[in-house]
Amino acid sequence: MFREMLRKKQQLPEEECIEILKNELRGVLSVIGDDDYPYGMPINHFYCEEDGKIYFHSGRKGHKIDAMKRHDKASFCVYDQGFRREGEWALNIRSVIVFGRIEFIEDKEKIYEIARRLSYKFTDDEEYIEREIVRSGPGTLMFALVPEHITGKLVNEA
Repeated sequence: MFREMLRKKQQLPEEECIEILKNELRGVLSVIGDDDYPYGMPINHFYCEEDGKIYFHSGRKGHKIDAMKRHDKASFCVYDQGFRREGEWALNIRSVIVFGRIEFIEDKEKIYEIARRLSYKFTDDEEYIEREIVRSGPGTLMFALVPEHITGKLVNEA
């Protein structure tokens, strides 16, 4: 169902893809938007090692939510900051693309747990995190991308 990578020498092992998903702060989530146009938006995320899902938080309304309720298939692209090999000008970038289906999270305790874990990617200020969960938690929509296919590669900009 999913295409094989053409340049297999550039393909990253699955473990490296997971590390990128865990460590990078944000990526681009793409859904099928209005009139079947692709709709991609930058968004932060949390990769959960326990269940292999990628979690996102959002407001309850908008183009993205309408699109996901209409069609549950999505892709998520994450890439790292890149590196340069000694003596080279070109950047080497590792990227990961996840194809999967959207699942809305209804359990309030799970929503708050994931919100905390996502927040720790940005700050370790527990007081701030708890204050924000109390303030914004009840209005937060949490959803997950359930991976069906994960692929990654290393690309040299040259």
